[in-house]
Amino acid sequence: MSLFDSLPSEVSIYEVSPRDGLQNEAAQVATHAKVRLIEALIMSGLKRIEIASFVSPRWVPQMADGEEVCRMLGKHPGVQYTALCPNGKGLERAIRAGVHEVAVFISASETHNKKNVNKTVAETLAAFDEVIEPAVQRGLRVRGYVSTVWGCPYEGEIDPRAALRIAHTLLERGCYQISLGDTIGVGTPVQTKRILDLFLSEIPQEKLALHLHDTRGTALANVLVGLEMGIRTFDASVGGLGGCPYAPGAAGNLATEDLVYTLEGMGIKTGIDLEKLWMAGQIAEAIVGRELPGKVHRAGVRSLRC
Repeated sequence: MSLFDSLPSEVSIYEVSPRDGLQNEAAQVATHAKVRLIEALIMSGLKRIEIASFVSPRWVPQMADGEEVCRMLGKHPGVQYTALCPNGKGLERAIRAGVHEVAVFISASETHNKKNVNKTVAETLAAFDEVIEPAVQRGLRVRGYVSTVWGCPYEGEIDPRAALRIAHTLLERGCYQISLGDTIGVGTPVQTKRILDLFLSEIPQEKLALHLHDTRGTALANVLVGLEMGIRTFDASVGGLGGCPYAPGAAGNLATEDLVYTLEGMGIKTGIDLEKLWMAGQIAEAIVGRELPGKVHRAGVRSLRC
């Protein structure tokens, strides 16, 4: 069977720019600007958006206004707001803010995890006792991120079985989905197939998502591998905003515009209006004050409709 015989009719895109993208900006982003970006993303048709991170403002000052972002946004029927929560204190903030879902994050690499959250992998999993089950008991869904699955900036190639063990633990504790991260953008299609072969031999495809960075321009190629193998949820960030402060040299996330353009051009429905998404990308560029790496230009948006 060829790739083009096994394409799905639709996929789900999980937008991470308001959190994963803006948290890495050096200059403080005003709350009203964040809200303006999120509302533009909603207008484009995105339904799953990570809007905040309830972590210590001392460590991530860009995310200190999570509650205010949620208050200013108000309710948008059919749109799911998610916030990153590393511990019980963050969970309580998220609950008060009224988000629908929380996310926990951990690295498959001990070194990266230590630099990112100042804990070992085992200590991080222990800290999730304050988050996952309590969140589920309060009626929230919990999503898990496992980063550096394809490689680590400090340790190099990572044994994917380490990531698989973490994924099993998160699912057993109550996460509904695990997003596998190519944090430094080193993945190739063959490597992606090998990783997904391993994961899909033990975990149902609907419980997995891909979170790809585009450091070497291979993110979309890896998306195609994921599509062929049954993955139906992909994380992306408008304009390619984002990156990891503890992944030196890594470029930003897969640009949502590029992903939507490719999928819609292949006849796969995303539910997203590409021109409105392009406009959201322009807002993101204005907020951060520079041109972003997302490659779809307005002419490309229009040509897709021809």
